[in-house]
Amino acid sequence: MTSPKFLIVAIDGGAASGKSSTARALAERFHLLHADTGSYYRALTAELLHRGVKQTDAAAVRAELADLRLGTQIVGHSADIKIHGDKVREADIRSAAVNAAVSHFAALPGVRAALLPYQRGLADEARAGGFRGLVMEGRDIGSVIFPYADLRFFLHADPAERTNRRVREGQADAVAERDRLDSSRENAPFVCPTGAIELDSTHLPLEEVVERLARLITARLLGG
Repeated sequence: MTSPKFLIVAIDGGAASGKSSTARALAERFHLLHADTGSYYRALTAELLHRGVKQTDAAAVRAELADLRLGTQIVGHSADIKIHGDKVREADIRSAAVNAAVSHFAALPGVRAALLPYQRGLADEARAGGFRGLVMEGRDIGSVIFPYADLRFFLHADPAERTNRRVREGQADAVAERDRLDSSRENAPFVCPTGAIELDSTHLPLEEVVERLARLITARLLGG
């Protein structure tokens, strides 16, 4: 009997474009392991800020990263990052200080290099955990982390609508500025990967976004 296909799904998009909610819903529906890479960069940012490291001090960043031990805790369908055996608190990674600094730290090649093997290794975590596949969302998944993913999606949304979504979530997040910083970095810039399936979520309810992507995932699982 042929073993079930293991599927890797990449979802990229700007802040509040709907990628996290969509990825979580797809993970539940198809029994995929969900990886929110934005939370990983936030966790590293929170840890570096806690250690008093400034994003302008590349040498200090490299020294601290060399000391970090990364691990994974699977909770339901989510792969949460651990640093030195401990999960970083959600309140810490969503703080105003992290919001302001995360794009600056994420632009440093050393930070991206530290997370690259960790992120790619989550496919093995998913296989070992008996998941049907991995759905990973972020800003360079389809272009850098898994450029040969089975499906690569890119979600667009109007900046004003994305800002309003953050406000409704009770968060302050300069989404347009973060997009500008992430798009202009030299290392793994935020771009729509060539060949990715694009979807504008500005005026679509989450359920419709999920359904559109789910139809394509179902077709791929069925060999289409």
